[in-house]
This record gives sequence, structure tokens and C-alpha cells, in this order.
Amino acid sequence: MSGYKPTLSQLRAGNLFASDARHILLYGGSRSGKTFEIVRTIVLRAMGCESRHAILRFRFNHVKSSIGLDTLPKVIKTCWPGLWEQCTLDQTNWVLKVPAMDGGVSEIWLLGLDDKDRTEKILGQEFSTMYFNECSQITFSSVETALTRLAQKTKLRNKAYYDCNPPGQNHWLYKQFIQKRDVASNKPLRNPDNYVSMMINPADNEANLDADYLQSLEDMSVAKRKRFKDGLFSAANDNALWTIEGIEQCRRTEADPAFKRILISVDPSGCNGDPDSRSDEIGIIVGALTEDGYCDILEDLSGKHGPTAWGAIVIDAFERYEADCVVAEVNFGGAMVEAVIRAAALAAGVQMPPFKEVRASRGKVARAEPVAALYDQGKVRHAGGFSVLENQMCGMTTGGYTGEKSPDRVDAMVWLVSSIFTAMTKVNSGPQRAPTINLGRSEVRKVYGGQRRR
Repeated sequence: MSGYKPTLSQLRAGNLFASDARHILLYGGSRSGKTFEIVRTIVLRAMGCESRHAILRFRFNHVKSSIGLDTLPKVIKTCWPGLWEQCTLDQTNWVLKVPAMDGGVSEIWLLGLDDKDRTEKILGQEFSTMYFNECSQITFSSVETALTRLAQKTKLRNKAYYDCNPPGQNHWLYKQFIQKRDVASNKPLRNPDNYVSMMINPADNEANLDADYLQSLEDMSVAKRKRFKDGLFSAANDNALWTIEGIEQCRRTEADPAFKRILISVDPSGCNGDPDSRSDEIGIIVGALTEDGYCDILEDLSGKHGPTAWGAIVIDAFERYEADCVVAEVNFGGAMVEAVIRAAALAAGVQMPPFKEVRASRGKVARAEPVAALYDQGKVRHAGGFSVLENQMCGMTTGGYTGEKSPDRVDAMVWLVSSIFTAMTKVNSGPQRAPTINLGRSEVRKVYGGQRRR
């Protein structure tokens, strides 16, 4: 006998799933039954006829542990006693095979979007259902790419399901499902009835939750309570690391001050191929430590450049600003990054500039948060307007980057500020203190390399 006792909200969600809408979002607070109900619907679809379905999260380890080893077996054992024993879970490829009523076998794939090989698995198959679990963590670009495979021909109507604890109103989910606007063009959706949503909150699932858990949600800060208890999208700026108003307050209006140190920061793209056809840019930011202790952003030279072009841009900027050092992330390029700069210096007839490698051991948000705090304190200033960089900055939130493509300009800016204010941007570095990197040009060259040829 089934132990499934749906809440009233889960019954309403079931009616929504049965509608003609192709894209369906359940959003709301934590532990409200969203994931359980969507997984149950996917299993029902898999049982209906031979078909293929995908459950996706940003990180594969998370979908494996939270869905594959927890929710998926729990749903099947609760709703259809005895069915789990008829299923087969391949824990190498993480595919669950489910017997279908037409005599065939359906597949439920568990996939992550954080790895190129796993993404290729998605692109190599066609699916009847795609479920983007915790999709506030997933970029719109990744969702768009995955949806190209929502194309399997079966008796089922192909559908995409989404769930989330609501992020900020500047997230693509809010624009597409609540405002009913196209994410790329910001124009009204051509078929708004195809995108429907429903709020489900912990109070709707009270019968299945411990009273202490509900109280813990009540005791959260206002911002967290709105998101995880009340299921509300926060105002656009509530969880943004930067706002345009805050950036305006950091605009430098006076003439160039005296500089102690000038850096060129490079964030190479992780993409290969023709620069005109790929999505990511090369982040190139020029900045300086001033004599009075500020970090000034001087120029944004980022763009879709091939190696020869961006190497030449870096060397030209280094010479024009009489800079002290080139700082470059080498996670993707490794020795290639230094080689490109060296070749560009040789082509320009100048010596290889002092070069410092930086490696990303933390996520973008973890690296950006200390830098955002320095902006709040007025320690970082913009010497002019940098619209594209500043738009990317406003897309950085505590939940991740909400803009299109990759925030390469922000990454380069973060590396630059972090290299100037090393002590201030360390995680858990304790009370803030004066910068530890405050060498003049001659001292910097002693550390990073010899005199450059003019």
C-alpha cells in the first residue's frame, strides 16, 4: 500500500504538471515538498511509456547525493512499494532504469553541469523530461544549452521542470517565470502561457516537518527568512554583491593621483576556438595602488580576443602605463598564459614584463565577496565609467552570477584588487589592516624580475 499522502499544495502542483505548459517552476521556502513532487512526476512519466528523463543540478556530486541516493529511492519506495526492487541504478553512469507499462524500460539520468564530459553526455542524448533542480545556481546559458536536447519523440509531451529557493529579482528565473519576459531580449515572451510557476512553502508541508525545524526558519535573519521560510524573491539588490548606486559612490572624480604600483590583470577564457564564435571574453583590467592607499580601476581592455591579440593588448597597456607587473589566472591556460605574454613582448621588441601567476582555489563568489566589501568601505574607485564591467558586477550575487555568459571582466578586476590588497581579501583574515603589498616600482621589479627595456 502506498504511503504517499500529498499535501494540498502538492495536489495543486500535480494539476499544474498536467497542464499544457511546457516549462513549470515550483519556487518557495526550504523543505516544502517541491523536489519530492517533481521527482514523483518524473517517475510517473517514466512508468507511462519507454522514455528518457534527466535530473540536472549545477554540481554532479550534489545531484548524486541529494537525488540519486536520497530523494529518488525515497519517492519510489513511498509511492510504489515494491517498484524499487524492479529498478536498476547504475552507479557508474548514474542512470536509473524503470520498467514502463508498455513493456519497455525507461531511463532517468542524473547529470551535473559542472563538467565538460557530463555536459557532452547531455548533448549526446534526447530526453522527454528535463528537471533543473536548485536552478537558482544554474546559469541561463547552461539551461538553454541543455534544453536543445528536450526533443525525444514519445507518447509524452516534452516538459521542463524547475525548482528553487527564490534568489533575487535580478535572476533570470524571476524575469522569465514571474515577469514573463525573454531573458536575452527583455521583451515579453511570445508564448507566456508556456511558462507557469507556483509557490510552495514549508508551512504547506507542516505535517511532514519537525516543529523545531519550522522554528529555526522563523529565527533566521530577515533576508534568509524571506527566502527559506516565506519563499519570496528578494528585491533586486538584496543579495547583489554590487549595486549601480554603490558603484557610483566609488567613482573617482579628481585627476590621477600619485601611484605606488600599477598592475595589468588578465583572466583568460576557458573557451577554445574562433574568438568571434565563442561566448567568453578575455578579462583585461588595469589598476593601481595610489599613494594614499586606494585601488583605482583605470581601464577595461577586455574583449573576445585571440591569443595574439590579447597578448599584444597586455604588452601595450604595460608599456603605456609603465606598469609594474602582469597578474594572470592560470587555471585554464597554465604555462600557455605566460607563453602568450612572452611572445607578445618579443614581437613588440620589449622585455618580458614581471609576471605573477594566480590560481583559483575558491569559487567566484568567495573570491569576490572580500573585494565587494572593500568597495563598500570606499577603498576601490573607478577612474571613469566602465559600463560592461559594472553590469557584470551588478550580476554577481551571494548565490552566484546571474548574468549571461561568464563574468570575465569581474574575475580580472577581483584578481587585480586581491593582488593589491592581499591581506584584506583573505578569507577569515581577521581585523582588516593596511595592505601588505605596498612596494614601489623599483622594489617590485627586484621581486618579480629585472628592469624592462624602453
